[in-house]
Amino acid sequence: MPVGVHVDPLWWTSGSWEGRPIREYLQHRDIAAIFRFLHARGISYGAIAALVGISANRAAEVAKGARQVTAYEVLERIAVGLAIPRGLMGLGQERAVDASQRGKSNLRTRYIRPVDEGTASAACGETSWPTVGDKAGGDVGSIAHLRNSLDEVLASSSVAPRQLELIEESASEHMKIYPSTPPTMMLSQLASECIEIQALSRRRQPAVIQARLSGTAALLATMCADALMRLGVVDEARRWYRTAACAADDSSEPRLRVLVRAQSAMLPYYFGDPQQTLSLTRSALAVAETPTSSSSALAAAGRARALARLGAVEEARAAIGHARKIFDQVGDDDGDEAFRFPAKRMLLYLSGASTWLGDMTEAYRVQEEALRLYGPYPSAPIDPALIALDRSMCLVQDRRAAEAAALALEAVMGLPAPQRTEIVLTRAGEVVSAIPARHRGGEVAALTDYVRACREGGRTLAAGTPVLDP
Repeated sequence: MPVGVHVDPLWWTSGSWEGRPIREYLQHRDIAAIFRFLHARGISYGAIAALVGISANRAAEVAKGARQVTAYEVLERIAVGLAIPRGLMGLGQERAVDASQRGKSNLRTRYIRPVDEGTASAACGETSWPTVGDKAGGDVGSIAHLRNSLDEVLASSSVAPRQLELIEESASEHMKIYPSTPPTMMLSQLASECIEIQALSRRRQPAVIQARLSGTAALLATMCADALMRLGVVDEARRWYRTAACAADDSSEPRLRVLVRAQSAMLPYYFGDPQQTLSLTRSALAVAETPTSSSSALAAAGRARALARLGAVEEARAAIGHARKIFDQVGDDDGDEAFRFPAKRMLLYLSGASTWLGDMTEAYRVQEEALRLYGPYPSAPIDPALIALDRSMCLVQDRRAAEAAALALEAVMGLPAPQRTEIVLTRAGEVVSAIPARHRGGEVAALTDYVRACREGGRTLAAGTPVLDP
C-alpha cells in the first residue's frame, strides 16, 4: 500500500456515502461511487490507481462515470487492493470455483452413455455413436441445458458496448496528438491503454468484440513501436512491431495488416538494412490483392525508397511510378493524424527516393512542394526536418558541403528539444559521413558537435547510432 494511504476495512461493512450504506454500492459493483468515496477521504486518484493496478487517469475517469469497470479480473484487483471482502462484491471466495466442481461427474460420462465395443458394425467398419434412449428424458434435458449454457458462454462478454467505444475513442485521440507529441511522453500515455486492453483480452470475448480489441491493440502497439524507433531503441521497437502484427492479424482487418507491415518497414530503413525494408513492404503489398487503403500507398512508397537506397535504379523508378498510381487511387486527404498518408507524406518518401537516386532536380522540386504543404508551423515537426536532411544530402552530392552542414544543423536545432531524437540525429550524422574529410570545415564541425551534445545531454534514450542485426 502506498506510503501514507490508509483504507479502513470497516468502511466496507459499516460506512456510508451520500446517505446510502457502502455495502449497497459494493453489491451493485458501483466502482465509480467507491472511488469517489475514497477520494472524499483524502485518498488521491493516483493512490487509488496504485492500489488497484490501473492508471491515475483511468481511476479519475471511472470516478466521473466516463469509464465502467466490468471485467472480472479488474474487479478482483479492486477487491484485493482495497481490502474489500470478496463476498460483498459478489465475487465469491478464493476456492469457489474448485468447490463448484466437486461432485460433478466427467462431462462425457454425465451426458453421453458409453458405447459397448460390440456395437461396432463389422459390415461397414464403423462404430455406432451413442444415442439417447427412450428413457433418456432426463439426458435430453441435461443436453439442452448444456447447449443453453454453451450459448450463454459464447455470447457473454466482460466488455460493455460503451466501454469498448471509449477504448476506441481514446485510441483515436492518441492518434490525433501522436505526430506532435514527444515520443517519451507518448509512450507513458499509451502504456495505460495497452494495460487495459491486455486485461480485457485475457478473458474470453465474443469474436466480434475480440477483433475490435485486437484492432485497437494493433494501433496502440504500432504507435509504441514508432515512438521507440524515433528514440533509437531499435530492438524494443522491433518487438513492438511484432506485437502489432500479431494483433492486426487477430483483428482480421486487411487494412491494419497492411498498415503495421508498412510502418514497421521504416525501422530497417533508418536503422539497418534496406533489404529488410524491401521484404516488409512486399509483404504488406501482398496482403491485399488490390489496394483498398492509403496504407497500400505507404507500403509502395516505402518499397520505392528502399530500392533507391539499395541502388536498384530502374526498379526504383518503376516502383515510384507504381506508388504514385496507388496513391492516386487510395491516398488520404491532408491531415496530421497518425497513420494517415496524405500528399505531403507521400512527398517525404519521394524526397528520399529521388535523393538516393541522385535525381537532384526532381529531389529539390519534391522537397519544395512538401515543405510548402507542411507549412511554417507543422503539427508533425519531424517530417519537415527529415525532408530538410534529405536536401542536405542533395547539397552534399552537389559539392556544397558547407551549405549542407548548415542546413542540417538548422533542421535539428529547429525542432523542439524533446523531438531531437535519434532518428533525426542519425540522419544528421549520415550527412556528416557523406561529406569528404577534406571538406569538413567549420560548419561540419558545428553540426558534429551539436549532434554529440544532443546525445550526451540525454535528449534521447539511445546513446550512439543503433543498427539492426544483419
